[in-house]
Amino acid sequence: MIKLDRVGKTLGRTRVLSDFSLCVEKGKITCIIGPSGCGKTTLLQLMAGLEQPDTGRITGTEEARVSYVFQEPRLLLWKTVAQNIAFVLQDVVTPARRQELIKEYLSMVGLYEYRDSYPKALSGGMKQRLALCRAFAYPHDFLLMDEPFKSLDTPLRLGLVRQVARIWQANPQTVVLVTHDIMDALLLGHRVIVLSARPAAILDDIRIDVPLAQRNVVQEPLPGYHARMLAVLEAENKKSFPNL
Repeated sequence: MIKLDRVGKTLGRTRVLSDFSLCVEKGKITCIIGPSGCGKTTLLQLMAGLEQPDTGRITGTEEARVSYVFQEPRLLLWKTVAQNIAFVLQDVVTPARRQELIKEYLSMVGLYEYRDSYPKALSGGMKQRLALCRAFAYPHDFLLMDEPFKSLDTPLRLGLVRQVARIWQANPQTVVLVTHDIMDALLLGHRVIVLSARPAAILDDIRIDVPLAQRNVVQEPLPGYHARMLAVLEAENKKSFPNL
């Protein structure tokens, strides 16, 4: 379990977090949504150890292995699809196990036939699938994902969200997903944390018990959760922009 206890963080002159507390549950997907600029990415960076809190404590991450998916794929352009995954595995698993993981994850997202191709030959969606494969294949204690579907069109976005759900079901892991899209949270989140504008505070904490494989955004209870999240976010938006 990752635990943030009364964490405070200022970036420049901006107070991003103040007395912020959160426990991330093991073996579940926790989604964090909220207004743009509210501190979602800062939370991930604190959990990953890329930033340090000014006040408060973060526990559960000591000596933990972290896998991180950024908004952009950040692939090694001079390495093939298979080599991009092998690169992060070279010091942590045996060569035989490395090949097993490469085949397993590339097959899972339909990229195995492209294993000898270079990233420049891939579409945007394929590059993001590769980035997701690489992150899931790396042996980790928890996975952090920072709006990995942000730049994708809706059909491709939904396809990737479904693929992430299948990957997680095959190997349930602790995941924290930051997103601005309620649909992502509905389809992937076991728990959804709705944040306020900065300094971020938790406005709502929603638990969705429907198995990932059975989720349908037009069937209850998901439309009800959608309405609940939207109402909270709209109320927060009116506070920030009362004249709109």
